[in-house]
Amino acid sequence: MTIKIEFDPAKDALNWELHKVHLSTAALVFADPCRIERLDDSGSNVSGEERIQTLGKVDKVLFIVYTERGEKTRLISARPANAAEKRSYYGTDRNNRKGWTKAD
Repeated sequence: MTIKIEFDPAKDALNWELHKVHLSTAALVFADPCRIERLDDSGSNVSGEERIQTLGKVDKVLFIVYTERGEKTRLISARPANAAEKRSYYGTDRNNRKGWTKAD
């Protein structure tokens, strides 16, 4: 199954400036068989659309937020995972896996 990924080029430039991660690089996380996800119920989601948080590895573990728009996956943001998120990804902190499940 091929995932159609899109993102706003201006958002990509801002994401690089803030986090030093290009959204095109972040898209490679979807090929990670160990990727985990959870619904984004954070207060930062003011758009009203369903967003998903993902932890996956490209060269390093990345934290990505995306949404599904029709048949496309739209990347919202990406950054290097923090220490707690890395523990969740590697499964070394059971208390920190709240809401994270293996991605399809």
